[in-house]
Amino acid sequence: MYSKNGVFVGEIEDVRLDLDAQAVTGLALAELNHELFAGRVDRSTGVIVPYRWVRAVGDVVLVTDVIERLDTDDADAEGDPDGQAA
Repeated sequence: MYSKNGVFVGEIEDVRLDLDAQAVTGLALAELNHELFAGRVDRSTGVIVPYRWVRAVGDVVLVTDVIERLDTDDADAEGDPDGQAA
């Protein structure tokens, strides 16, 4: 899995399914890019990326760049989901 900006996120190990809705709800990652998840996830832990972040699926899965901003936006702590000051 890569961000839409070409940053490696991790390798997809499994999917999370909603059987009632017959839909994929998330992708389980391992072999994470620990620079992206530093301080949030230890090296032995995986993560589940919400499927709504997925932008393209093929040999490579592309996700929105929100994955790159997980730990860098101070604006998120202030309630601004776009990371822009008012």
